[in-house]
Amino acid sequence: MSSEGLPECNVGGSVLQVGPLMPSLVRKLADDYDARRLPSDPDERAAFLADHGAEFTVAVTSGGVGVDASLMQALPNLGAVVNFGVGYDTTDVDAAHARGIGVSNTPDVLTDCTADTAVGLLIDTMRQLPAADRYVRAGRWPVDGMFPLTRDVSNSTVGIIGLGRIGTAIAQRLKAFRCSIAYHNRHRVTDCPYPYFASPVELAASVDVLVVAAAGGDSSRGLVSSEVIEALGPSGYLINIARGSVVDQDALVVALVEKRLAGAGLDVFADEPHVPEELFALDNVVLLPHVGSGTVQTRAAMEELTVRNLHSFLTTGALVTPV
Repeated sequence: MSSEGLPECNVGGSVLQVGPLMPSLVRKLADDYDARRLPSDPDERAAFLADHGAEFTVAVTSGGVGVDASLMQALPNLGAVVNFGVGYDTTDVDAAHARGIGVSNTPDVLTDCTADTAVGLLIDTMRQLPAADRYVRAGRWPVDGMFPLTRDVSNSTVGIIGLGRIGTAIAQRLKAFRCSIAYHNRHRVTDCPYPYFASPVELAASVDVLVVAAAGGDSSRGLVSSEVIEALGPSGYLINIARGSVVDQDALVVALVEKRLAGAGLDVFADEPHVPEELFALDNVVLLPHVGSGTVQTRAAMEELTVRNLHSFLTTGALVTPV
């Protein structure tokens, strides 16, 4: 068997890789499914699609790249977009559904890992652990004395924007720190034990820490606005492990530079991999390179589910985890 746990499948040249993927997944797509890669150069891409666009029935991509409506139009026989990652906001789902194209993602398998990252980022930010590490490495402890005092994580009040799988897992972990949890969703969650706030502004005004775990896309773009950041205030912290687009990044940078926010822990940004340089010198900000699901075990599980979706569609016409 070429793919672990899956029978052989002769798919010809019907699989298209769109954008970079994990090297092991790239090898599997090429070796087991004869996948071809969409060129990144615009001229090469146009020529490639003109010559081969009609050959492909499945596109395999990631949440960082996706498949937009114009690419779908250039792939007239496309039947499915298989997405490596839980986020799929870079794929035009409405356009896909209108054309009868299925879209899948990799939910559940990265929930625990991403929730762990969120809690670790929250602790790092409130306790300024990376800054304290730099303080020691720079030889400042013997010269300048003790590191400045920081803030308790335990018993703090935490608001979560987006109480889905990952948001719920974050809340469960923070309960072990005796944190008080509240949340905002587009809709109230049935049988949820946590207080619900009808708007992000109201939630931000009532908590010490605001954790962003909402799905990306147009519906959540700028949801954490300048008004939300202002409501969080100079003693509040913002943690974002969702999508950079959910937060008004310009307003966030200004608030941090002007000390109108106590701190921020950010795993995602508006224009990745580019990060606002104004944040680099701030000790009250922790910056991560979008590593929320970045463990060996989780990425292997995501890869396995991606291949299952691909194989299932090619053999049965159905996706395992459609969105």
